Amino acid sequence: MKLLLTSGGVTNPSIHSALVRLLGKPIDECRALVVPTAQWGHPMCGPSSVRGLVAAEPAWSHSTGLGWGSLGVLELTALPSIGAERWVPWVREVDVLLVDGGDATYLCRWMRESGLADLLPTLPETVWVGVSAGSMVLTPRIGDYFVEWPAAADDRALGVVDFSIFPHLDLFETNTMAHAERWAAKLGGPAYAIDEQTAIAVVDGEVEVVSEGRWTAFGR
Repeated sequence: MKLLLTSGGVTNPSIHSALVRLLGKPIDECRALVVPTAQWGHPMCGPSSVRGLVAAEPAWSHSTGLGWGSLGVLELTALPSIGAERWVPWVREVDVLLVDGGDATYLCRWMRESGLADLLPTLPETVWVGVSAGSMVLTPRIGDYFVEWPAAADDRALGVVDFSIFPHLDLFETNTMAHAERWAAKLGGPAYAIDEQTAIAVVDGEVEVVSEGRWTAFGR
């Protein structure tokens, strides 16, 4: 897959240009599926925020509200009950997966259980746009600092990329650079702290930071 890993979505012209480059065509010609699943695992999310995401309300103008040619919903918790023969074609037919935030460990559990995690290596041209937990789920570990789902066994995620992500830098009082430094020290591996104006693009293992804001790399 082609990855665009963000904290807050497509928030500025630089990230927008990177997305169009990955897609290879204008956004309004692209078919998208939005994955809201991570929201169910986080105490700050729920029916209202999922509705806003799916309806592409103004607060989600950096994700579902970008003007996609078509937009559907892929709820991972439903997939095991309907069979891969139904949902796998839906995924193969789209240009982009918009994977929203919430709790990354909950999202990881349902990516594995649904079978989506196993499908990813067979989608070389599909673009994955992650927002917060939707980006973190592809990393090796998210750190205990970001585990909100009570049933999570640990902080491990899918390990599609070899670095971890500290999102929402400077957005909250608990997401300062000092917090990020302590988080990274406990992980002991390569990591990035990124703000809402930063994204990390990954294509064929090549990593590019796209930013009009603030970010830092740890252990690189």
